[in-house]
Amino acid sequence: MADGPQARSTPPGEGPSDRPSPLSVRLLEAGVRSAQGVGKATGLDRAVESAAEDAIVAAVESEAVERAIARVLRGPLVEEAMNSALESDAVKRALIDALDSELVDDVWRRLLASDEAQHLVERIAEAPEIRAAISAQSMGLIADVGHTIGSGTRRADAGVESVVRRIFFRRRRSEPTDRAGIVSRGAAFGLDVLIINLGFSGLAAIAALIASAFSRDGSGVSQFALAIGTTAWLTLGAVYLVGFWSLAGQTPGMRFLGIRLDVAGRGLSLRFSVRRLFGMALAAIPFGLGYVGILFDERRRAWDDRLSRVDMVYEGEERRAAPWSRLEPTSGSAAPSSPSTTKAPDARGLRSQRVAGVD
Repeated sequence: MADGPQARSTPPGEGPSDRPSPLSVRLLEAGVRSAQGVGKATGLDRAVESAAEDAIVAAVESEAVERAIARVLRGPLVEEAMNSALESDAVKRALIDALDSELVDDVWRRLLASDEAQHLVERIAEAPEIRAAISAQSMGLIADVGHTIGSGTRRADAGVESVVRRIFFRRRRSEPTDRAGIVSRGAAFGLDVLIINLGFSGLAAIAALIASAFSRDGSGVSQFALAIGTTAWLTLGAVYLVGFWSLAGQTPGMRFLGIRLDVAGRGLSLRFSVRRLFGMALAAIPFGLGYVGILFDERRRAWDDRLSRVDMVYEGEERRAAPWSRLEPTSGSAAPSSPSTTKAPDARGLRSQRVAGVD
C-alpha cells in the first residue's frame, strides 16, 4: 500500500477538486511529459544543462562582469562590510581562538626548529653591527668615567699653568690651547706606571714561585735578584711605552684621559719613539726640570717632546663613526706629515674652544 503524496496523486485529466481539467491543460501536460521522456531518451536534457552552464561561466568571465565586480570592490559597500566584520565580536573571538589554537603553536614550533631559522639566528649573531654594539655597551661605563676624569684634568691643566705663570710673573696665555698640560700628562703616566706594576707583579710572582722550587734558602731577596728585578721592571716599562707610542700613538693611560701624540697615521715611528723615551729619562734626571717647559712653553713642550719632534694634544670630543657606518668620517685634528713638523696652537679651530681657558 502506497502512502504519502504519491499515493494521493491526482489522476491525469482531473484537478485537485476531482473535477476534470480543461482539454488545453491536459494536452500541455501530455506534451511536457512527452518532451521529458524524449529528452531523457535522447540525452537532450543533459546537453541543455551543459550549454546553460557554459553560458553562465562565459558570462561571469566576461570583461563586463569583471568591470562590474571591480566597481563593487572599489565602492564603499565592501569597505563598510569589512570594517563591520572586523569590529564584530564574533570575528574577534574567532581570531583569538585561532591564535590560541594548537595549530598556531605547532606552526611556531616547526618554524623555530627549521634550519632556516637557525641560519638566521647565526647570521644575526655574527653580524659586525651586533658585535660592535655589545663592545660599545661593555666599554661604555669605562669610557664615561675616563671622559669625566679627563675633563677634570683639562681644567686642572689650565688652572695650574695660570697659577705658576702668575707666581713667576710670566705672561699669561691669551687663548686656549689643545696641547696637553702637566696634570693630564702626569695622571696618564701614573696610570701607565700602575699598569706596568700590575703586569710586573704577576711576572715576578711566577718567577719567585719557580725560583723557590729550586732554592733551599728561605732568606730575603738577594742584591742580585733585586738588581735583576729592577732591570726587568725598567725594560718592561720601556717596551710598554715605546710599543704603544709606535703602534697607537698613545698608551692606555693616555687613551683613558683623552690625550695622544700629535702624529699622522696610527703611531710614532720606532726611531722617534726611542728618542722620546730617552728624552723622558733626560728630563727626569735634573729633578724633573726638563718638564718645566710644559708650564711655560706656548706649545707645552718638554724635553721628550722636543727630541721626538711631536707634541701631546687633547683628543677631540666628537664621536667616532661605527665600523659599519657608510657616513663620511668627520675631519679630526690635522696631524703633522712627519715627526719633524708640528702645528701651531690654533690649528684645531672649534675643538680648542672645548678646552678650559686660562685667565
